Amino acid sequence: MDYIIVDLEATCWDNDFNIDQMEIIEIGAVRLRQESEAFNILDEYSTFVRPVVQPVLSEYCKELTSIQQSYVDSADSFDVVFPRFLYWIGSEPYGLCSWGTYDLKQFEIDCMRHNAPFPEEFRNHFNLKALFAKQRKIKRCGMKRALQILEISHEGIHHKALSDARNIAKIAVHVLNEVTIQKER
Repeated sequence: MDYIIVDLEATCWDNDFNIDQMEIIEIGAVRLRQESEAFNILDEYSTFVRPVVQPVLSEYCKELTSIQQSYVDSADSFDVVFPRFLYWIGSEPYGLCSWGTYDLKQFEIDCMRHNAPFPEEFRNHFNLKALFAKQRKIKRCGMKRALQILEISHEGIHHKALSDARNIAKIAVHVLNEVTIQKER
């Protein structure tokens, strides 16, 4: 089975805002497959998404994510990008993985906003943040802290979807290895 490690970036503001106003502006994903006893990265996916509710990115959002207005202005909207992402995932069985549940919820919101069907396969979701905390018997922590606990260096730009997906994949190898060992017992 493949594991699709996904990370999203979305529109955001530094003051009060409604989560329903947030829109995906970047999708980053890594495909992991367990072969024998090792997990291997097979493929990566990265794309920007043009927001439609509030198409102008806030200064806070640009600073946090390093995503510039021109990147999303020249991107396709979610209703065009999402089918491409699903095509990249393919029809083989997979588990969708993310650090927490935010990404899954944001996919649901954007699917509803664009009248796109929410894939049933996404319900086979692995909350890596919760699994990591449970396995380590610690409080839930951020991705960077989990990397420190595992003594793995953070690479790339934090809050850049593909960089974060790559880093989460490093943690996923440890978390999913324990999950598959438990299934074999």
